Amino acid sequence: NARGTWRPSDASSLARHANDRGIWLNLRDRFPHPYTLADAHAFITMATAMSPATFFAIAIDDEAVGGIGYTLHGDVERISAEIGYWLGTAFWGRGIMTSALVEVTRHAFERHEDLRRIYAVPYAWSDASMRVLQKAGYRLEGRMRQSVIKDGKVTDQLMYAILRGECLFE
Repeated sequence: NARGTWRPSDASSLARHANDRGIWLNLRDRFPHPYTLADAHAFITMATAMSPATFFAIAIDDEAVGGIGYTLHGDVERISAEIGYWLGTAFWGRGIMTSALVEVTRHAFERHEDLRRIYAVPYAWSDASMRVLQKAGYRLEGRMRQSVIKDGKVTDQLMYAILRGECLFE
């Protein structure tokens, strides 16, 4: 599912699937809404220039329908990475995201030998994202109270993480 490198030809499908307020509500504000073709081209240009590549397309029948990626940290947190993901709403409820999360988590640990921990911080209202993390073997570690503002609403984030060597499910 996480086919790997984004391609310039993914721009139209990326813009079509990403231009959804329901998806935007669960992501950081740097993910724009509305999501335009220009946003898609800019993102693909950035993602394909990354070295190492850490942002991947989720594809169904070779059409980009979502994205998943991790951000490596520096300084004292250089053994950690944050993972994030989204999937077009037409593809929800099929296990696609769980499969991609397992695949990319494995890839990150294999690719980065110093990486000890991968974490995600879904918003408190994002039950579906929390289920995906749990199904992929991530563990709930805590709640960061009133840690973010999204769409004008202050909310909590949940801290989910998996450590190198912990069981990955699918």
